[in-house]
Formats: sequence, C-alpha cells, structure tokens
Amino acid sequence: MSADPSGVSQHSLNMQRLIESSELSDDRLPMLDVVFDRLSRLLTTSLRHFSGDNADVSIDAVSCVRFGDYLGRVQSPSLLAVFRADEWDNQGLIVFDGPLVFSIIDVLLGGCRGTAAMRTANRPFTTIERALITKLIHLILADLSASFAPISAVNFSFERLEVSPRFASIARPTNAVMQGRLRIDLDDRGGMLEILLPNATLEPIREMLIQQFMGERFGRDHMWETHLAQQIRTTEVTLDVVLDEQSVNLSEVLNLAVGSSLILRTHTNDSVDVRCGNHSLFRAKVGRKKESVAVQIESIVQALHTDLFFTKEQDRSL
Repeated sequence: MSADPSGVSQHSLNMQRLIESSELSDDRLPMLDVVFDRLSRLLTTSLRHFSGDNADVSIDAVSCVRFGDYLGRVQSPSLLAVFRADEWDNQGLIVFDGPLVFSIIDVLLGGCRGTAAMRTANRPFTTIERALITKLIHLILADLSASFAPISAVNFSFERLEVSPRFASIARPTNAVMQGRLRIDLDDRGGMLEILLPNATLEPIREMLIQQFMGERFGRDHMWETHLAQQIRTTEVTLDVVLDEQSVNLSEVLNLAVGSSLILRTHTNDSVDVRCGNHSLFRAKVGRKKESVAVQIESIVQALHTDLFFTKEQDRSL
C-alpha cells in the first residue's frame, strides 16, 4: 500500500498552517488609534510646510499583523526606515511604497501639478532621492513623538534607510506588530505610508494604551473605595484579652468538669496581650473601671494597615 504524495503534502501544509495560526495578540489598544489620528493631523500640517503643496493625510487602518507575513507583502520599489524609541529601548519601522516616494520626490523637485509622478521601474533610488526622503523621515518621527507625548514622553531617532525588506528586520518573523497605515495625497499624487511598532516596543506603555480615554483609572472606583473604607471603619471586631496561656496534658483537659479551677499565673502588675484573632495588637495592664474589669493599653505590638488597594475583580471575589 503506497502513500498518496498529494495527501502527505496537503497534510503537511495543513499542519504548517495550524502551527503558524497561533493567535496574534489581539488586545485592543484604543489609545493607539488616538495616537495615529493625532499623527495624521500633525503630519498634514507638516507636509504642507515641507512640500509647499496641498497635502492630506488620512488613516486607512490600524491593525495587528505578523511581522514575517508583512515583510513578505512589501512590494518593490519601497523604502524602509528603521528608527529607535530611545526611552523604550526598542525599534520601529516606517515603510514608504513606491508611488509615495516618487510623488514626494516629484513635488519637492518641482513637478507639474495635476500629473502623476513618473516612475522608472527596477532602478535604485539615487543619493538625492534618499536624502530628500531622509528629511521627510525626521519630520515624521518628530510628529510621531508629539503624538505619543500625551501618553508617554518618547524620542524617536532615525537609524538607517533600507531598500530590501531582508535588511529591515526589527522583530522575529512570528512576532506580532501593530501596523498603522496612512494614505498621503499630494494633489493628484500620493501613496501609502505604514508605521510598524512591535509589541515589545509598546510593552512599556501598554497599560496606557489600553485606556478607553485619556486619564482613565485602571480598575479603580474611588466612590466604591470611599464607601468600602467607611464600612470598614464601622465594622465591629472582637478583641480578646489573654490573661494567661498554658500547656496541659490532654488527660487533664478530659478531666475538666463544672466547678474545676484553672490557676492563672498573671499578677496584678503584669502586662497582658490584647489580640484580634491570632494577631497580637497591644500590650496592656488589667484594672477596674467602676463595676467592670478593664485594661489600659501601654504599647502597640502590631499596627493595622487599612490603606489596601482593591480592584473590581477582587470585589467580585469578596
């Protein structure tokens, strides 16, 4: 009985797809959408000053992709700029597609309005073209830093410019990255600009990015905390005054009966423990106040700490 080669191949393919289909981190980062929205507005103004022409920047999508899959879809010619987030100690990537590169160069070099940018297929970018795009990269990074400023102060510094995706690796192929896709229109010309930030780069500020709005308190409800604190202060607890502790044989305990006497070894001026549960809180002296036996606290053994932090999740488990 011979194995079906096509069946083996299909089985291997299915297994490979299963292995590679591990879910990406699909945690929603609402504040990242706000960052890219702010970037689109800042970049629109900056591009108008930079090019001296009408410019419009719009958000196409903000999504989570696998880095290796993304690099496999990058078309040539493209320019890839690697930059570093200094405070977060990690890298990011800016990708200019071919139409956008040629459109920007055409505008900066005085191309006629209303005409599509000329494109020479399969030719390398010249030194002048790379220098012009490098200036634009510094402009984009400055606006990106300003966009993140309300969330976290960060400085993005340009590292290098690459034309081949193979040399622009900033993460493992299986790692997830957040992709911000922007559409840039310069009159009748334009193209796509993509900014990639690996999850490792965003990890230092992930708690800030998962906010639904600026200033959101993570899981804290101050009204609930105030109410809980008030209820705790009015809660009744039992304090035990321990006059003496002795170790006795089990046979002696079994022989105890109504009328049996236990001799306490505490004298008049001796200190006793005041406990709550199993915790000794105070040392005190035994005395009398009117018709009641009383104790006078002399020292604190263990202070109670009530400045506890409760989350809503903990509240559900109470």
